Amino acid sequence: MRESFLHFLWRSRRFDAQNLLTTENQPIEIQQVGEHNTHSGPDFFNSLVRIGDTIWAGNVEMHLRASEWSAHGHSSDPAYDNVVLHVVLEEDQPILRTNGERIPCLELRGRIPPTLLGNYERLEREQSWIPCQNFFQQVPEIVRLNWLDRLLVERLEVKTSAVAEALQATGNHWEEAFYRVLARNFGLKVNADPFESLARSLPLLTLARHKSSLLQVEALIFGQAGFLAAKHQDDWPKLLSREYRHLSHKYDLEPLPVSQWKFLRLRPANFPTIRLAQFAALVHQSTHLFSKILETNSLKELENLFDVQTSPYWQNHFQFDKPSIPREKKLGRDFLNLLVINAVVPFLFHYGKIRGLEAPQKRAFALLEALPPETNSILTEWATLGVPMRHAYQTQALIHLKARYCDAKKCLECAIGNSILK
Repeated sequence: MRESFLHFLWRSRRFDAQNLLTTENQPIEIQQVGEHNTHSGPDFFNSLVRIGDTIWAGNVEMHLRASEWSAHGHSSDPAYDNVVLHVVLEEDQPILRTNGERIPCLELRGRIPPTLLGNYERLEREQSWIPCQNFFQQVPEIVRLNWLDRLLVERLEVKTSAVAEALQATGNHWEEAFYRVLARNFGLKVNADPFESLARSLPLLTLARHKSSLLQVEALIFGQAGFLAAKHQDDWPKLLSREYRHLSHKYDLEPLPVSQWKFLRLRPANFPTIRLAQFAALVHQSTHLFSKILETNSLKELENLFDVQTSPYWQNHFQFDKPSIPREKKLGRDFLNLLVINAVVPFLFHYGKIRGLEAPQKRAFALLEALPPETNSILTEWATLGVPMRHAYQTQALIHLKARYCDAKKCLECAIGNSILK
């Protein structure tokens, strides 16, 4: 059993509360369970408990065994001096305050409903893909749908932490911050770090001065990425190299090591050279991109902003000096959908939240509902459980559920797990 199970029992009052007594036989009446604290300090704040003839307002601390109070270092921590009740599964020793007074203790052993305890133990022992796999379909659909709505908001709040960091690093410059986050997402998982490093070392303002020339934008991006340091055979990279030498001297730029870019096990369409060429084309063809995104009202309008064409050289190349079969190198629909999910939507959501505007936040949700469901191994497993997935709104919530709750076995913090236990 985990201590979190005691938290669940307390906040949901799912234990036998008849004739409650402290371990010193004083009657207890729980008037307010308090606020669950997920940070450091006592487990519940602002509880209201009558012990004997006295009503106590203060904090409640919980442990499986009372002796864990000392093991966790609470004996010398003044933050625990205002604990009014110690709730334990078993009191194996009395616990004293720093002034020598004994802290009233409630022992829950023998007060947990057997069915509830049995369900909890089954979830804890379960080794299936998700702990509640054998119970999942028994949970009312309304519970699942409402929980997925909440999880999507939670996932967006997690993703917007990257937005907040980018804003702080750029002095709250929305366009520059969006440029950095967008660059990171152009790299997908494999090349996200070098793409972000590139954007940090090459400010959008510098690129903006050369927007009218795709040659110069591409020279700055490929040169700063380190791809122009070697000697090349083709005329286009030679021309880019000459441009970069001039511009790097002008702006005092130091290229990144080319060794950080990864090609192994990537499809040619995802090679960093192709993504860099597409990124250069987007910078060249767009001005105040985030401002324009704020003005869009549909997914189609948004897609038009990302409808860019690389320089002709890349139509028959995936890497410098290596000709390939001619092929258009526009942003693919699946890749564009990922950019919307991981960059555009979090920015819209955070912008609306910071500015106190509902419209951008609603547009973020609407975009996810307009996008098709994602496909990956996690979602394939959810599909085998009969979970409907009609759009990215649902798949994003399901990805978050698996990563943040199921894998960590946080069933007691999950509405679906709570429903099964109850």
